[in-house]
Amino acid sequence: MTYYVENETDMNFSFSEEEIVGRVMEEVLTEENCPYAGQVNVLLTDNEGIRQYNREYRNMDRPTDVLSFPNLDFDSPSNFSIPKERIADYFDPESEELLLGDIIVSVDKVQEQAAAYGHSTRREFAFLIAHSMLHLCGYDHMTEKEAAVMETKQEHVLQQIGITREK
Repeated sequence: MTYYVENETDMNFSFSEEEIVGRVMEEVLTEENCPYAGQVNVLLTDNEGIRQYNREYRNMDRPTDVLSFPNLDFDSPSNFSIPKERIADYFDPESEELLLGDIIVSVDKVQEQAAAYGHSTRREFAFLIAHSMLHLCGYDHMTEKEAAVMETKQEHVLQQIGITREK
């Protein structure tokens, strides 16, 4: 399992972003029964940076909290059966890890939402990484049923790693 975290802001949290990404990633992949070691890239940016990505990739000219860019095409969430013709697209040839995709997080939104919801920035950051990791595993929240599944899974992951609303 490999994760790369790049912070293009001057913001430094009171916790290790790398540690949280690693713990959340490991728990999500375990819970989703991923049979491969995974690889994820995480970019930490500010509201202006994420607004630009949101505009470029989603045609929405506003900041958001997190963007997910899955590398895999799932028939159904967490169906990790990889077609032979896609192996070169889905695996890093050097590490042989599954290239799950990219995550972009607004550090400004982490702070804003933590204050609005009354919990720590650590918890908000972990929540956004869990949310995005589930997107990288093929989940979405376009319907109420899909949203309920994602919400349950996100909360379960955070419980499993001991990051609750109180912490």
